Amino acid sequence: MDERLKQKLSKLPAQPGVYFHKNARGEIIYVGKAAVLKSRVRQYFQKSQKDPKTEALVKEIADTDWLVVDTEMDALFLESEMIKRYKPKWNILLRDDKTVSFVRIDMKSEVPYVSFTRTPMDDKAIYVGPFYGKKAVEQSLRILRRVFPYYVKPYTGSKTLDTDLGLTPGIEIGKSSTKDYKRNLRKLIRYLEGGREKLLHDLERTMKKASAAGNYELAAEARDQLFGLKELKKKIVFSDKEFLDISSDQALKELQKLLDLPKPPRRIEGYDISHQSGSDTVGSMVVFINGASARDEYRKFKIRTSKNDDLKSMVEVITRRLKHQEWDYPDLIILDGGKTQVNAVLPLVQPLGIPVIGRDKSGNHSRNAKVCLVIPDNQISGSRRSRPSPRGERANSRAAALRNTPKSDYLEYPNNSHIARLIARIDEEAHRFAITYHTLLKRKSMLK
Repeated sequence: MDERLKQKLSKLPAQPGVYFHKNARGEIIYVGKAAVLKSRVRQYFQKSQKDPKTEALVKEIADTDWLVVDTEMDALFLESEMIKRYKPKWNILLRDDKTVSFVRIDMKSEVPYVSFTRTPMDDKAIYVGPFYGKKAVEQSLRILRRVFPYYVKPYTGSKTLDTDLGLTPGIEIGKSSTKDYKRNLRKLIRYLEGGREKLLHDLERTMKKASAAGNYELAAEARDQLFGLKELKKKIVFSDKEFLDISSDQALKELQKLLDLPKPPRRIEGYDISHQSGSDTVGSMVVFINGASARDEYRKFKIRTSKNDDLKSMVEVITRRLKHQEWDYPDLIILDGGKTQVNAVLPLVQPLGIPVIGRDKSGNHSRNAKVCLVIPDNQISGSRRSRPSPRGERANSRAAALRNTPKSDYLEYPNNSHIARLIARIDEEAHRFAITYHTLLKRKSMLK
C-alpha cells in the first residue's frame, strides 16, 4: 500500500456506507457494504491471514472510494444498486451464492407468505432484491412484521404462537380477510422497494379520509401502521430520507457538468418501447432517484395509437407522462434511441426546462461497446416555461442552464466510465421493464 492510499484510508469515517475498491486503471473491481467503514475497509490491508481469493483481490487494489449513508440498511440497498450498475469482477469471483437473496411473495396465491430464495423463478411471484446480506434483511423484515403482519410458511388455517403474538394477519381466527391481508402485503412491498415516504403520505391520507367517512376500523388500521412506520425510523431500520442520498455519486456529478445543470440530477427517468411486429406495443418509464432505482415510481403505458412506429409510440408515452403533474417532473430524461427520437421528444420537454438525451445503440451491441449519447445542440429555444409545473423555480433555473448545453450531437464514453455505467443501468432497466410488460400482454392475448 503506497503512502497516498494510506493517507486516504486514514480519513475513513466511522459510519455506515459502501466502499469501492479500484485497480490501477481506476476500474471498480469490488463493491462492499460496511456498518463502520473505518473498520471494514482497513481489514483488507491488515496482515491477518486471508483466503487465496481475497489475497488476490487485495493485490489488485490501487485505490478505494466510499459513500456514507445514514444506516446499515441503506448501505445494504446501495451496495445492491452499485453492484447492478458496475458489475465488478471480484463481486462475481468472491460471491458465495448463499449471500445473495431475494424476498419472495406470491401474490397470486390465495393466502401468500413471505420467504427468502437465492434463485428467482418464472412463477409470477414478486421478487424484491437481490440483497447481498440476508441477515440484515431478515432483521428488518422481523421488525416490519409488527406493522404489516404476514405468514412465513404456507397457510394451513391453524392457530400458532405467531397468531397470539400478532405477527400473522389472523385469518385463521377471523381477525382479518385475505383481501385485507393482500392490501397490507402490497404496502410491505412498496416499503421494501423504496417508496417509504410516499407510503407514509398515503397512509395519512387514508386515515383522514376513512375517519371522515365514518369507517373507523380502516382509519384505526391506517393510524397504527402510520405510527408503526414512524417508530421504525427511530430504530434505524431505514433512513429518514425517501431514497438514498448519494448525490456525491460520481456519475451524477459528471452528468451535471456535461449538461451544465445547476446541481446533480436528482430524479432521472428512462424510457423504452417494446412490441412484436406492432402487436402488444408498450412503453416503460423507470425512475432513478439520486442514482438508485426507485421501483415504486415506475410506470407502464399500453400504446393506444401507432403500434408499429417506435418514434410515435415514444412521443405518445412522453406526452401522456407529462400530463401527470402529480408525478414529480424529472431533472433528466433518457431515451432508448438516437437523434430522431430525441428530436421528436425535444419540443415536448423544452417548455418545461427538462433536459433529454438518448442512448444510441445502433451498430455495436457487444458488452465492450462504448456508450454513445445523443445530446441536442439546442435544448432550450430561448423561452422559459410555458405553463405551470410542480417544479416552479427549479425548472426555470434549469431551463436557463440548458442554454449552454454542449453543441455535440454524439458523445462516446468508454463502457467502464461512471456516466456510461449509470446510463447503461437506467437504459437496461427500462428495457427489462418494457419487455416484462410486453410479455405479460402477449400471454394474455394468447389466452383469449
